[in-house]
Amino acid sequence: MSGYWARRTGSALLVLGLVLVLNFVLFRMMPGDPVASIIDPNFSPDAKAQLSALYGLDKPLPVQFLLYVKSTLSFDFGISFLTGRPVMEELRSRVPNTVALLGTSLLLSSFLGTWLGMKAALKRGSLLEKCVLWSGALSFSFPSFFVQLVLLMAFAATLPLFPLRGTLSVPPPPGGFALVRDYLWHMALPIFSLVLLGFGGWALYVRNLMVKILGEDFILLARARGLPRKNIIRGHAFRTLLPPLLTIFLLSLPGVVSGAVITETVFSLHGVGRFLLEAVTGHDYPAAGASFFLLALLTVACNLLSDVLYGITDPRVRLDRGAQR
Repeated sequence: MSGYWARRTGSALLVLGLVLVLNFVLFRMMPGDPVASIIDPNFSPDAKAQLSALYGLDKPLPVQFLLYVKSTLSFDFGISFLTGRPVMEELRSRVPNTVALLGTSLLLSSFLGTWLGMKAALKRGSLLEKCVLWSGALSFSFPSFFVQLVLLMAFAATLPLFPLRGTLSVPPPPGGFALVRDYLWHMALPIFSLVLLGFGGWALYVRNLMVKILGEDFILLARARGLPRKNIIRGHAFRTLLPPLLTIFLLSLPGVVSGAVITETVFSLHGVGRFLLEAVTGHDYPAAGASFFLLALLTVACNLLSDVLYGITDPRVRLDRGAQR
C-alpha cells in the first residue's frame, strides 16, 4: 500500500509542478502587455519603475518564476493588477458565494438524479424511464449559458419573480433574517438552473449503471434465495452502485467549479468563477495564476480522495494488492 500511495502522491506533485510552470509561461505568452494594465502611460518614469518593482516585473524571468513558485506554495498570491487588493482577500470574499452556488446545486442534482435513475432502472418501460432518458438527452443538447439566459429572461425580466443580477439587493436589507432571505432569493434561480442542467446526466448515468447491476449473477442469486426486494436493492445493488457514484461525484467537482465561470457571469454573481474570467481577460496574472493553481489543487485532492473512498466502499478493491503488482 505504501508503494501505491507513494506513486499516487508523486504523480500528484508532478501535476502541480506542471501547473505552476504552465501558469507562469502561458500567461506571459498571451497577447497583450501586463504592464499596460497597471501602469498608466501618463505616469512619470520614476513612478513606472517603482510600480514595476512593486509587482516584480523589473526582474529577469527566472527570478520572477522563483518568486512566483515561492509565493504560490505559501498561498501568498500577491496583489491583483485590476483591483489593487491582495488576491487572497479577493478569493476569501468570493469563495462563500461559489461554494453556496455549486455545493447546493451539485448535491441537489446528484441526489435527485440518483433517485430518479434508480427508479427508472427498477421500472423498465415506464413513463418515468422515458422521462429520465429524455431529460438526460436534453441536458446535453443545449449550452448552459443559453438555458440560463432563457430562465433569466423568463423569470427575472418578463416575470419579475427573481432578481436580474447580483448576490444581494442594493442597498442590502437591514437585519439578519431579511439579509438571509434576500441572499437566498438571489441565489435561487442560478441554483435552479444548474440543477436543471445537471440532474438529467446523473439520472441517465445511474439508470444505465443500475440496469447493468440488476442483471449481474449475484443479484439473480439473491432473488433465487428469496431475499426481500428492498434488501436486494439496498444491500446488494445500491452497495455496488455506491463506489463508482462517489468517484463520479468527486471527479465532477473541479468541472463544476470551472463551470461557475459561465453561471456567475450570466447572473452577475460575486464569485470565484467571474473573478477568474475577469482576471484572464484583464491579464491579471496573480489572480489568474492563483485561481488555476487552486483549481488544480482541488482536482488532485479529489482524485486522491476518490481512491481512498473507492477502497473503503468496495471491499473487492485492495490497494496493497495493486502495490504488490
